[in-house]
Amino acid sequence: MLKMKNLSKVYRTEMVETYALRDFNLEVKEGEFVAVTGPSGSGKTTFLTIAGLLEAFSGGHYELDGVDVSAMNDDQRSRLRNQKIGFIFQAYNLIPDLNVLDNIEVPLRYRGMKAEERRRRAREALARVGLSAREKHYPAELSGGQQQRVAIARALAGEPRLLLADEPTGNLDSQMARSVMDLLEELHREGATIVMVTHDPQLAARAQRNVHVIDGQVVDIAAELGLSPDLLSPRRPAEMA
Repeated sequence: MLKMKNLSKVYRTEMVETYALRDFNLEVKEGEFVAVTGPSGSGKTTFLTIAGLLEAFSGGHYELDGVDVSAMNDDQRSRLRNQKIGFIFQAYNLIPDLNVLDNIEVPLRYRGMKAEERRRRAREALARVGLSAREKHYPAELSGGQQQRVAIARALAGEPRLLLADEPTGNLDSQMARSVMDLLEELHREGATIVMVTHDPQLAARAQRNVHVIDGQVVDIAAELGLSPDLLSPRRPAEMA
């Protein structure tokens, strides 16, 4: 689904070159739920913006769902992003002047989709996150957890091949955070491919696989510590019973 090989991202000024990513290698298979962790400034957000085709990279190779995006221009990346990727942001990014249903429809408008099809998809996505009764509400009338569920519904309505989540529980209390994570796990069980950036080790442990990023590179923590990878792999609930 996602394959990065020797990827680099360099920010240049007249005096300084700063590497946000350097020799970054990662492969995510279809149907995986991967958590990307690491300290602040490690390159997690840069990775996610490049993975989501929101930002170009400086060198290396990136394939998304078998498509080489290396030579694409901005318009081509935008079309591919709209077709293949769903985003879940920490700040929800809902439009305050639009009700819930209209917020979910916004990305579908850019596809030129007919109104009837947009409305059908929006209502189906809203039902999946358990908020059908809130379709006429505005973002300010919802709790933080409900707003994040609307954001997830907006991502799902496009039927994306890949869901990218950037600290999806960062603005939520612990109870709402668990509710959102329960929903992401449910989507994963239904076959969704999810990549989630998080600083919270407890949330990362609920993913199928963890990837740790330090200084713009993927680090094998088990190898660094001389441990078996099994000792550091997150265990699923059934394995902990």
